[in-house]
Amino acid sequence: MADLGDYWRDSRSPRYSLLFALPLFLLYQGMIAFTPPGAGADLRNGADVMLETLFTLVAGARGPLIFLSVLVVLGLWIAGRDWRAHSRDLRGRVFIFMLLEATALALVFGTAVATVTSHVVQATAAIGHAAQQPLESLGAQSKLMLSVGAGLYEELLFRVVLVGSLAWAGRFLLGLGATVAGAWAAVLGALIFSACHYIGAYGDQFQLYSFVFRTIAGLAFSGLYLLRGFGITAWTHAIYDAVLMLRG
Repeated sequence: MADLGDYWRDSRSPRYSLLFALPLFLLYQGMIAFTPPGAGADLRNGADVMLETLFTLVAGARGPLIFLSVLVVLGLWIAGRDWRAHSRDLRGRVFIFMLLEATALALVFGTAVATVTSHVVQATAAIGHAAQQPLESLGAQSKLMLSVGAGLYEELLFRVVLVGSLAWAGRFLLGLGATVAGAWAAVLGALIFSACHYIGAYGDQFQLYSFVFRTIAGLAFSGLYLLRGFGITAWTHAIYDAVLMLRG
């Protein structure tokens, strides 16, 4: 029982959570860097583009490089500070269990969210087919790249940045209690998260079922982020998207 309690606490700590997410970052950026021109090199995850654009508006052409540098340096600094604050060394088995947990969560995620959605919207359309139609022409490598990017950058943008900012605004600008501010931030953040999937050249055609599905998914990811931290949430999202997209 003590080991389980240690795992639950350690796996959501910054030192484990951020280091666990690092391979997603390296894989995504590596696949972008080594994808030949004309083979999908221009594809980027939408959340990645949004975050990078903010830096480009401020720093110009150096914005993308500054953006990546800030992510790496800030992430390693937070993980390192948390590591120094705890005397225990990092344990490799924790990362193994985190990967197993994220994989298990990803495999049941779609079914669980679809079941809830079906009780909200009476529809028989399959979300998987509707979601994949705009991306059917892409190769497996491009689909994997977008899946990894979704897990990393969508969780960073929509959970860490957006939900975190909305919760802060609810508490300190609107005077809401912590619980109400958190619930308000999670719901509004989930609606924005869902709506963003219909924007851009590869955005889906709007359907009520898929919009509700993604809104509920956004709420579920927010809950998972609060309970299990950024790393496990990012990997769960990435694995789920990869299974969904590569299966088609």
